[in-house]
This record gives sequence, C-alpha cells and structure tokens, in this order.
Amino acid sequence: MTTDIDRLRRVLDNESITWVIDRVRDRMTRGASLTGLVRLADPTPAQRSAVQKLFGRKPGTGGGLTVSLDALDALLREKQLAEGLAAAVVTLRGPITPAKVAAAALDDAWQRAMAPLVEAVSRRPELEDWYNRTQTRALIRRLFNTPDAAEPELRQLASVLTAMPASGVSLTTFASRTAGNAHALDTGKPLAALAESAIRTTWLAEPPPATGRAQHRRLLWEAVGIQLDELSSTVLALNLAAAPGSYLYRFTQPALESGEPLVLTLRQLARHEAKYQPQAVYVCENPTIVAAAADELGPASPTVVCVSGQPSSAAIRLLTGLNDSAATFHYHGDFDWGGLRIANLLLARVPWTPWRFQTVDYLAAVGDATRRLRGRPTTATWDEHLAEAIASKGVSVDEELVLEDLLSDLRHVQYTAS
Repeated sequence: MTTDIDRLRRVLDNESITWVIDRVRDRMTRGASLTGLVRLADPTPAQRSAVQKLFGRKPGTGGGLTVSLDALDALLREKQLAEGLAAAVVTLRGPITPAKVAAAALDDAWQRAMAPLVEAVSRRPELEDWYNRTQTRALIRRLFNTPDAAEPELRQLASVLTAMPASGVSLTTFASRTAGNAHALDTGKPLAALAESAIRTTWLAEPPPATGRAQHRRLLWEAVGIQLDELSSTVLALNLAAAPGSYLYRFTQPALESGEPLVLTLRQLARHEAKYQPQAVYVCENPTIVAAAADELGPASPTVVCVSGQPSSAAIRLLTGLNDSAATFHYHGDFDWGGLRIANLLLARVPWTPWRFQTVDYLAAVGDATRRLRGRPTTATWDEHLAEAIASKGVSVDEELVLEDLLSDLRHVQYTAS
C-alpha cells in the first residue's frame, strides 16, 4: 500500500489535529512506542471537533481530550491513507532521526572537528590541562554552534598553539604565519578567545595584576613572546654591557658607567641586531633587587636583569640575545607556584643555574616567611624536591625576604663584562 498524500493532508495536516502529529513525532524522535494514549489538557472546540470528525464519534466531555494512537494507526491503514501512523508522520513532517542516532552523529562530527586540536595537544602535552577542562569544551561549543563552523577555526587554533611560545614577534605577524590572516587574532575573534584561554592556563605563570582589559590582553600575549606593540613591552637591567659600536651601546654604556638601572623597550632591542659583551648575568623576578643592587653597589654590581614577574617579550628578547653572546645566567625568583612557573619558562628559553633557588635555600628562608601559599601547583624542572618542599610547608617566600643574601652574593662577584 502506498501513502495517499493528498487525502492524508486533508485529514491530518490541519492546525486542529496537528497536536497529535507533534506528539507522535516527538515519540519517534525519542525512540518511544507509538501505542497508548496522547492527551491534550485544555482543547479548543475546534480540536474536539477535529477528533470527532476523524474517528466518527463524539469525544468525551471531560476537561481533556484523549486520542488512542493504536486506533489512529488502525484507522490510517483501514482507510488506506498510509502504511500506519509512523509512515503518515514521515510523509507530513519529513524523515525523522531518532535522538540517540542524531546525538551520536553529532558527537562523531564534533570529534572530527576537534581532531586537529587533539593532535596538537598530543604533540604539546603542556596543553593537556587546558584542553581537558570543561570550560574549554564549553567555550568551543559557545563560539561555534556547529562542528562544520568549528572545524576550520580549530585547525587554525592547532597551528597557533603549536607555534607558541614565540620569540618577540608582533601579533599580526604571528597571526599571518600561523592562521594565514594578520587579523585572525584580533580582539573579539573566536580564534583569539580560544588562544588566550590556552595561554592563561598553560603559559601564564601568575594572574596579571588588576588592570584594564587592554593591559590584561597585552600581558597574556607577552607570556608567549608575542607583543601587541614594541613600546609597552620593557625590561629592567643594571650594568648591562652591549658590544662597543652596537646600536644598544649608546643606551647601555652611560647607565653602566653610572651604575644606574636602565629600562629598555622591545623596540630598542629589536630595532637592530643586538650584540652584547660576554658577561655573567644575575636574573631576578622583582625590581626591588635591582634597586637595592644599584643603591649599594652601583657600577661595581654584576649585570642584573629583572623579569618583573611574568617575563615580557622584551625580557625574553634580551635574555636570548645575551645567551647568543655567550652570557652565563644565574636565576632567583619567588618561592611560590607562580615563581616556579616563571623559572620553568625561562629555563626553556635560556640555560641558567640556580641562584639561591633550590630546596635547601627555601628551607633556610621559610622560617621567616608568613605569606600563605596560593594558586595551582607545579613542578621545578631544575630541582625535583623543591615543589614538594613548598607544598609541604604551605608558605611562600618572596624574593625580597632574602634580599640581604642576594646582595651579599652580588658584593662578592667580580664584574665580568670585558
């Protein structure tokens, strides 16, 4: 038997009886049985009349209106309107995919869309924490309504993330190289939102200070060596010795001779090829150390570079340039989770030896500290026992607390730039 479409529409495709078709379609979508009763709580006179006309009998006079799906299925077959109730609904409403089947198909489509990102995370395990967060999946689904919309963006995101961290490039240049569009990472773009989410979880050593949105965004990108502009990214140094005749020499030499701290912008560091004299460099996290060394030692202090918390693009550019010029590095930072992350980040960029920054140094100083440890734990790649000791004590040791010990070291170091 074939379906008589015209007759079927005259009988069932009208607004007074459509509620029955809606209920049946819903059951088919859920994979439920098409037997039993469906009930309309508060029918109109027209809806009561339509049921009476359909079955040739007067419906009950109670408050609700009830239709037997078994009776409706039999009626459709008897009058040769359709091969049963399910066939009639498909004819009137189109093919129906069961919800479980649709959900499985959607999951498969999302897995295909996510595949480039999954591969990128497999190559960069440091991204796993970010990728596995519920918030990350929710952000992806919120930014892209469908897998088809998400797939090209997630492929670009995989390219962006695997290229991080960078080395002092501009955001537009980085976007062009990784996403094929200089504006792909502009504020408000979905790709930028996802990339910044990954940076915040994976590479940002500590939460940025409470600043405006633009400053917060600049600090995020600087955490992976990408700058939004060349002037806002700076680095603080004391007695930095650039190579004679180099572009930076005109800036560093007067400061070196006077023993005064010098602030360099990324523009100055990137304008020409930076060349430095070979020197021992003491790297610290907090500007207080530089100020104290300048006050007490002046021109006699060895070279000190301060990363000022999360290292800026300028700081990374200076340190990698010094490394290329045969500098040796000694590092000290805060004994807390943010301090360890900063140190790990720097160690991935330039080799350094600990400067009073090992387990024994923490245990010697923690008795005088009172600031409770906060934040997300991490490890210290240069000392396998340090993170365990910090977690056990539950106390942070700020760099300023051991200032006198650090100054004592600097007093006994001969200035080494030639």
